[in-house]
Amino acid sequence: MKFIDTHAHMYDSSFEDDLDQVLKRAEAKGCSAIVSVSENLDDALKNLELAEKHKILFPGAGLFPTNLDIGQAEEMYKFIEANREKLVAIGEVGLDYWKVQEEEKREVQRQIFKGFIELAKRLGLVLNVHSRSAGRHVVSMLIEHNAQKVQLHGFDAKASTATAGVEAGWFFSIPPSIVRSRQKQKLVKNLPLTNMLVESDSPVLGPDPKKRNEPANCTIALEAIAEIKEISLNKVAEQLFENSCRLYGKVPVC
Repeated sequence: MKFIDTHAHMYDSSFEDDLDQVLKRAEAKGCSAIVSVSENLDDALKNLELAEKHKILFPGAGLFPTNLDIGQAEEMYKFIEANREKLVAIGEVGLDYWKVQEEEKREVQRQIFKGFIELAKRLGLVLNVHSRSAGRHVVSMLIEHNAQKVQLHGFDAKASTATAGVEAGWFFSIPPSIVRSRQKQKLVKNLPLTNMLVESDSPVLGPDPKKRNEPANCTIALEAIAEIKEISLNKVAEQLFENSCRLYGKVPVC
C-alpha cells in the first residue's frame, strides 16, 4: 500500500527535534510523498529548505486566510512566481469565516483569495484550499473564477455543498480526524472515491486531538474510508494514490 499525504505542515516547530524519525515512520507505512503547505512567507522559505534535504517532501507556498495584510499577500504572489518551478501547490489559501466574521474583513479575504486563484491558473499549480465555516462561499468563488486544479482540504461543510466541486472535477482530502468527526464520515459516504485524497494536516487533525499528528496516520484515514465505503483497503489506497497523481503530476513518485 502506498499513499501521498497531500496536506501537511512539516516546517512546524513540533517536528524540529525528530523530523527524520517522523518521515521514516511515514515511509514505513507506505507514504511516497508529502505536500508541505505554508501559512506565511517564513514557512514557505522553510518548506523549500526542507525539500532540499528530504526527497519525500514537496513544497507549497501560501498565506493562511486569517492573514489580511494585502502587502504580505503581494509578497507571497511574487515569491510563488519566483519559485514556480520548485513548488507543487499554492496553499494553504482560501477563506476562514470561523475566525474572520466582520464583512469588511471577509471582503479583504476574498480579494486575497481571488489573487491566488488567478495565480494558480496562470502558473498551472494546484490550489490547496482552506475553507473553515466557508465551504459554500469558497466553492462559489472557485466556480466564479474558473479555478482549475483544486484540492479542498479538511472540508467542513455539508456533503451537498461539495457536489459542485465534484462536478467540477475537484478533490477533497480526508484527514485522520475522520474517526472522530461525524461530518467527515458523512462527507466520505457521499463523495465519489474518484474525488478523494488523503491528508494528515500534521501536526493537527489527528485521531487524538491531544496528540501531535503526523503523516503516518494517513493510513487511519484510508482505513476509515474503506470501512465507510465498504471497499477493500487496497482498492481505496490505489484509487486515492491515482487521484493524487492526477492532481499532483509534478510529484516524481507518480
